[in-house]
Amino acid sequence: MNKHKAESTRHKLSTVRQHFETAGRYLVASVPRALPTETVAAVRANLSKQAYENIELICVTELAGKLIGVISISELFAAAPNAHIDNVMHKNPPYVYPEVDQERVASIALHHRHNAVAVVDHHHFLLGTVPSDALMHILRREHVEDLHRLVGIGRETDVAREALELPPLRRVRHRLPWLIVGLLGSMLSALLVSSFEAELTRNVAIAFFVPGLVYIADAIGTQSEAVAVRGLSLSQADLHHLVMGESRTGMIIGVILGLLTFPFIWVVFADFNLAIAVSLSLVIASSLASTIGMFLPWLLQRLGTDPAYGSGPLATIIQDILSLIVYFMVVSMLVF
Repeated sequence: MNKHKAESTRHKLSTVRQHFETAGRYLVASVPRALPTETVAAVRANLSKQAYENIELICVTELAGKLIGVISISELFAAAPNAHIDNVMHKNPPYVYPEVDQERVASIALHHRHNAVAVVDHHHFLLGTVPSDALMHILRREHVEDLHRLVGIGRETDVAREALELPPLRRVRHRLPWLIVGLLGSMLSALLVSSFEAELTRNVAIAFFVPGLVYIADAIGTQSEAVAVRGLSLSQADLHHLVMGESRTGMIIGVILGLLTFPFIWVVFADFNLAIAVSLSLVIASSLASTIGMFLPWLLQRLGTDPAYGSGPLATIIQDILSLIVYFMVVSMLVF
């Protein structure tokens, strides 16, 4: 029976390892194991009797092989030699199944501050661990992926040098799609501004603040995107709480920027209503930009897509258009 289970487990593990971005691909099976009744000294002695692939984490199992605890190599050598493993191990340790996405594995390791993560089958039998070097590789890969998506590059290359050596046409294919979307968005923005031609003709000073307002909204949105891209994929916090918190942050930033802007416009342009309009637009645009920067990745995650896809050009287009709409609507109500 045990032989059958072992063969079944090996077959499942072999199948899972075929999937590129899973825990099974990075699994190290040859790791030290210990029983809860063993002493620290006995486990230390066993470490020298076999060449393991990785010894960062000692996995404590029942006699049958089910995971019940872990202890790091540093904790093992810091413990009293006569102490029993069940008294020094971490009980109910974090674990993953072989088919779990690699980003989730890294998230668990960071959340629990572990250098390695145990991998078990669905019957809780230990298969091995994902070691620290694999976790570093995962984090680097996800980081590069998100940076590429942040600037609208549709495909990640494994090596930075390879990206530099790609033929020009392949580089264009990776970068152009979102830039075309951005171009369409800029045309829409131009049409939007032209629809307020009458207001701009009556008071040309209104146009002076458009670049600054759009820039501030983009900058705040980008900050929120940076928080969302990694926070939503790695954080254990409630997503609704993260979105609402970032929205309030954007509003507070907008209020501060509005208070700083108001006296400058009032004194330099001698236009109280314009100063009020620009300051109020900053508050509203900052709040919207922060919300969008957080909400788009959140929405995509709910749809089962990597949150990094919600950042970059798409969010920028939406933020720009909404900022212009807000600004000209506020100006129309307060200045004229």
